[in-house]
Amino acid sequence: MKLLSSDLTDMKGKKPIPMLTAYTCPMARCIESAGIAVILVGDTVGMVEMGFESTRDVTIEHMEYHVGAVRRGAKNTHIIGDLPYLTDKDPDTALSNAKRLLSAGADSIKLEGAKVEVISHLVANDVPVVGHTGLTPQTAKSFRKVGDTTIEAERVKHDAKKIHEAGAFMLVLEHIPHELACQITNELPIPTIGIGAGTKCDGQVLVINDALGFGDYWPPFSKQYSHINEVVTQVAKDYRSEVECEVFPKNIIAMTATNKP
Repeated sequence: MKLLSSDLTDMKGKKPIPMLTAYTCPMARCIESAGIAVILVGDTVGMVEMGFESTRDVTIEHMEYHVGAVRRGAKNTHIIGDLPYLTDKDPDTALSNAKRLLSAGADSIKLEGAKVEVISHLVANDVPVVGHTGLTPQTAKSFRKVGDTTIEAERVKHDAKKIHEAGAFMLVLEHIPHELACQITNELPIPTIGIGAGTKCDGQVLVINDALGFGDYWPPFSKQYSHINEVVTQVAKDYRSEVECEVFPKNIIAMTATNKP
């Protein structure tokens, strides 16, 4: 059964929340079959799938496409749609774009930063919102850990509180010190989802390409459960060899002929 935003909020302190990203229908099917509670269709698609240097190149049209593909593959999973760069620049613009992602199949909307007026406006219009603080890739100048200094840590805590007060039902904490994530998790009544934020968050999110080892770079706080890059490369090499040696598709034709009744 698909979890509602209220169900996810109620999970705080009771059961860790597993979340993975997905961008395609087949991947979403696999993730739903595995029983993952939440799928995030993140603007990370721009970097891990589309070859962009930054998530700032992702458009609302890109996100609509990928949210729709994921919804078709995971009909019974809670899907979060990411608002890309500048599509939440003011409350009305954010609401218009949020409705587009909801229409495409998202159950809730994520946006970066302590945009209090935007979050409040979305919530007032019945849009469930997931907040995001710490490292916010859309506006970050580097991907270093955020919150190592007292001033930064206080800002992150302040932003987390404001995001909650504005009405977000869940909060992503990215690449912040573990102790800081623990403080925020203990202070807020809504679930926190960590990515590079230690073990004390209420849940964890991982980019599926990072989990698969699919790509040529993975953040230091990610884990590779497999190394699909090597599998794909070997398959391509085997295929090339069979075509060049005129083995494929002869082997398939011969097999089909042998199996005829």
